[in-house]
This record gives sequence, C-alpha cells and structure tokens, in this order.
Amino acid sequence: MKILVISSGGREHALAWKLRQSPRVSEVFCAPGNAGTAALGDNLPLTASDLPGLARFARENHIDLTVVGPDDVLAAGVVDLFESEGLRIFGPTMAAARLESSKIFAKEMMQNAHIPTALAGTFSMSDDALRFCERLQFPIVIKADGLALGKGVIIAQTCDEAAAAIEEMMNAGRFGEAGRRIVVEEFLHGSECSVHALVSGAHFRVLATARDHKRAHDGDTGPNTGGMGAVSPADNWTPSVESVFASAVMEPLMRAFRQSQLTFRGLLFPGLMITADGPKVLEFNCRFGDPETQAILPRLRSDLLDLLEATIDGSLEDVAIEWDERAAVTVVMASGGYPGKYETGHPITGLEECARLPDVQIFHAGTRRAGNEVVTAGGRVLAVTALGETADAARARAYDAVSRIDFAGANFRRDIALPLVGGNVARH
Repeated sequence: MKILVISSGGREHALAWKLRQSPRVSEVFCAPGNAGTAALGDNLPLTASDLPGLARFARENHIDLTVVGPDDVLAAGVVDLFESEGLRIFGPTMAAARLESSKIFAKEMMQNAHIPTALAGTFSMSDDALRFCERLQFPIVIKADGLALGKGVIIAQTCDEAAAAIEEMMNAGRFGEAGRRIVVEEFLHGSECSVHALVSGAHFRVLATARDHKRAHDGDTGPNTGGMGAVSPADNWTPSVESVFASAVMEPLMRAFRQSQLTFRGLLFPGLMITADGPKVLEFNCRFGDPETQAILPRLRSDLLDLLEATIDGSLEDVAIEWDERAAVTVVMASGGYPGKYETGHPITGLEECARLPDVQIFHAGTRRAGNEVVTAGGRVLAVTALGETADAARARAYDAVSRIDFAGANFRRDIALPLVGGNVARH
C-alpha cells in the first residue's frame, strides 16, 4: 500500500515511522515532511494547507490511505474533500472536527450530554465575559473559541489579568477570528492526562495514555507551548479512572453523536484533568497529540495500519491492540526563544550517534536537509523518545540521548516525567 501523511512535525514523523513498519506498506509520502520523514520515504513539495494539491497527488499517484496530522487541516475539510473524490483518508469530517475547532461547540455538547467538565460560560461580547469572570474564583481559564496553534489558553491569576486577556483576544485580535468568541471557565485542580481513543461511529477503543508537559520551563512554569515532552503511560490513570472515563465521558459522547446525527471516524483525544471528583474533560482534540504520539507509538506492538483501517471500516471491535509494557519518555528539544521568536538554520550534531542507541528513537519536527547537514527549521526541533522498564529508566535513557545532540540555542525541559506539583489546565 501507498501511504500519504499530511504535515511536517514530530507527530507526523512518528506516524510515518510506525506505518512504515507494516508489512503491507510499500511506500510512504509526507507533505511536506521533514529531514526525518525523508529517511522513510518521499517528501513532497506540497504544504499541508494545499488541500486541492494533496487530493490531486493522492488521486494521480493511487495513494491507498492518507493520514491527517494537524487539527487545522481537518477543520478546513480535507476529509470531506478526499471522500468526495473517492479517496481513502483517516480522520473526522469538518463537521465532526468542530469538537476541536470550536471550544464553544465542544463545551455546549459536553454540557448537554452531562459530561463532567469545568463550569464555564461562552461569550461573544467582552463586557459579558468580564462580568462572568467576577463570579468565579481566581485563577480562571480563558480560551479562544477557535484554533490558535496551541496557544489560545490563558490562565488569569487576577481580575486585571483576565481583563487584559479578554481585551487581547476579543478586541485586539491577538488570535484573529479564533479569539472573537471565547470560553471562560473555572480552574480545575488535579493532574492532567492525555487519552487517545480510536472512534468509529458508535464504537471506540481506548489506546495508551500519556501525560504531556505544556509549559515552556521546568516546574511547569512559563508560557504555553505545543508541548515540551511526554511520558506514557500516565501515572494517574487507574482501572477505576478508566471505568469512569468510559461511562461518564465516552458513552455519553457517543450518544450525543447519534442524537446530533454526527458521525465521527478517526482519533479522538480528550484532554482530562483527574480531580478529586474524578476525571473531567478540559477539551477534545480530533487527531493524534503532539508530543504524546511520539511517546505512545513506540509502545504500540500492533500494526497501526490495521487499526486505522478498522476505524474507517467500522470493525474496531474485531482487532486486537497489543502494547509494550515498558514506559516511554519523550523530551522535546526546541530552538532558543521558543515559543517566542527564535532563529533557524543551525546545524544539528549527534543524530547519527543517537540512532545507534538501544531503545531510543529520534523524531524530527522542525528540521530540514541543507546539503549534507540536518539543520533546525522550526520552534520544536526534535522529540527524543526512549523506552525503559520504568519511567525513571526511560527518562534516564532519553536524557542521555539528549545530551549527545547539539545545535545552537538548544533548549529543553529537564523535568519531563517527574511528578508535577499540583495541576494545570494549560492545554492546546
């Protein structure tokens, strides 16, 4: 089979890497890909936003399956376009992807389905939002309704901070149209957990869990990022939590889909806060997480292609899913200054040495080839993943690999997979 993976980040490298292991896969194409995906197949001179060009390539080159990486491409309707042309693609339609592309749509669906989530209000007028803030206990959480590159969530510690955030989002246009409407909600206390589930209509299968580290700096401080590392499995996921998650979150959501005549086929990734009252949904994502995917897929022993096809075909209940019992830890190496301004084009050394390390996999994100060198080409540059019998062992192995890689301005958190003090709602 010929596979096309859309986009160029660490998540897409991990998906292409895992799919290439399937005995049924003969070729992998990535659009546009990065220096890591180039070693697995062919990178294409197509951007992820060029939906007509992607569909044309898939049609003319007889691509058997296209896998979508990022949220904005799903929100733009790539699945609808491909399906209208008879092309096989993994991911939800534009209507189903609204569960991620509109925080307000998701919040209203959760409230109507009685899915446990934070107390919240949704607003299109800044004065109304400010009045609602006065009813909540600080800190509070302010979210842009639409997609904002993982940065549309602000935790306001005071009334002044909330007013400034609302002004920036709704009136100053910090996030463009994504911030014209907002969600204001209570701050949930607990520990976060990322859960991935394959969903095929009325059926779902929960995959391995992970815990993401969203803030830029050690101690879970600093601005939000796209994710600075992850550990799988999450240390706060228990059989009892999973049981509540299935009965209180997933089953009501499946009923809500049916009642609204919404068909969801793809990967659903609820971000959870595990509170003293049980799991509560922070938000829904409609694609694989980044960097959670880089921690989860190395633990997957089953053929990913089989799972994706079963999701599309509605036969999820017929496939077995096997996992490596070992833990995985992923450390993201970023450009200096990320998530703010940063420079690119710096040569990366140590990649070949790390490729020879046992139970270590380097997933490229912001990289490109420049002659015989691999150079930086983005904010998050690499995701270094290691397996170990325990999370501590995997962590030690991952940081050993990180110590062998170097590029100018390299920046990374040093506390990935360590227990966090308290909790936060800093999600994308």
